[in-house]
Order: sequence, then structure tokens, then C-alpha cells
Amino acid sequence: MVTGASRGIGAATAQLAAHNGYAVCINYHRNQAAADAVVQRIEDAGGTAIAVAADVACEPDVVRLFEVVDRELGTLTALVNNAGILAPQMRVDEMDGDRLARIFATNISGCFLCAREAVRRMSTRYGGAGGAIVNVSSRAARLGSPGEYVDYAASKGAVDTLTIGLAREVATEGIRVNAVRPGVIYTDIHASGGEPERVERVKQNVPMQRGGHAHEVAHAILWLLSDEAAYSTGTFIDVTGGT
Repeated sequence: MVTGASRGIGAATAQLAAHNGYAVCINYHRNQAAADAVVQRIEDAGGTAIAVAADVACEPDVVRLFEVVDRELGTLTALVNNAGILAPQMRVDEMDGDRLARIFATNISGCFLCAREAVRRMSTRYGGAGGAIVNVSSRAARLGSPGEYVDYAASKGAVDTLTIGLAREVATEGIRVNAVRPGVIYTDIHASGGEPERVERVKQNVPMQRGGHAHEVAHAILWLLSDEAAYSTGTFIDVTGGT
């Protein structure tokens, strides 16, 4: 399962996962047309995929999402906690409570709820056969995003902590939990922050002097899901061009 998979990093990850032999659940919130297009691309390439609408910030939606996967795709072996949102750039002293609640509900609670449901299915403690979870964090968690979206950065800091704690919690139960921290990546999430061309503005601060691409993050995610990363848990891959 890949949450928030109708666009950007999520869509690239879903397509690469299907290419690597996974049957994929593409979770989306509102954009059914985009999610269906990802499913179509996967099916055209000979893969298997379904699209399921669910708001990861809503607990009943999350429970239903996993039940659909149980019913239509079978045993869950991999979860990519990718769904995340940000809001228009502003300072902390300009933010209101509704904004904070919305950001934290999706970016933090959504990850926890999806991880909970995955563990209940994967863990040997519950009779599962194991699996892997990859959380999509952000380099912003280490940099803070001052003057832009400290709330988003803080939410990703929480994802980092979840990754470390959960990895240690389930390490003897057949589940590996890791994360990737993308840097400035060409996706349309920047438009949500009010600056669609943000990557072009900040890329000169990247040692490699360019923005990253969604497929570059997807390859790191799929490596962490794979048996090649069998001895890696509670760890992070920074896909940042050197920042």
C-alpha cells in the first residue's frame, strides 16, 4: 500500500513497486482521476493495482482502507506512509490552530494510524508473516523550514521519531521500519505552499545544484522495502542532493 499515491513521490513509488512485482493499493484522498490514471499506467505495463479513496487523518477511513486491501489484494507485506500536506508559506506567529490541526492530523496521526493497521497485519505477534514499512519524511525535519512551513517540518520530525520508536518496538516481530528524507523534489506539493516554482528558487543551495525527481526517491523507498535491506531498520536515506 502506498498512501497519497495519486501524484508525485507516491505515484512514482506505486509504479515502481508494481514494476518490481507488487500488487499495489493506490490510496488517494480526493483526486480519483489522477489515482485512476496511475492504476491504468500500472495495468498497461502488466501490473496489478487498485485505487482506494480514504483520508488518512480519519481513523474509520484508515480502517476501511486496510480492510479493502485485505479483501482485494490479500496479505499486506509493505506499507509506504507517503500521504502528506502543507499549507501556504508563513511564519509561526501567523499560523492558526485550524491549520496546525489539519497538518498534524494528516502528516502525523495519518502515519501512526496506517502503521498501526500494518503492524496488526504483519507482526508475528498477531500471526503475520512480517513485512516492511517505509515512512516518507523530509529533509525539512532537520532544517526547520523557517519563514515557510515550520509546522510541516515539525510534523516530519515526528515521523522521524515514529520511525525510530516503531522500528525498535517491532524489530523482533518480523517488521522493518525505515524512512526516506527527500529534499527539494519536483512535485506539485510546492503549489500547496503557494510557490509552484520553489525548487527553481532554492536549488542553488543544493550541492548538486538541481532539484530531485520523484523516481529518485521511489528507488530509495523500494530498496528499503526489498530483501536487500534485510538488516536495515530504524534508519534513514536522505535523497537530498547533498543538503
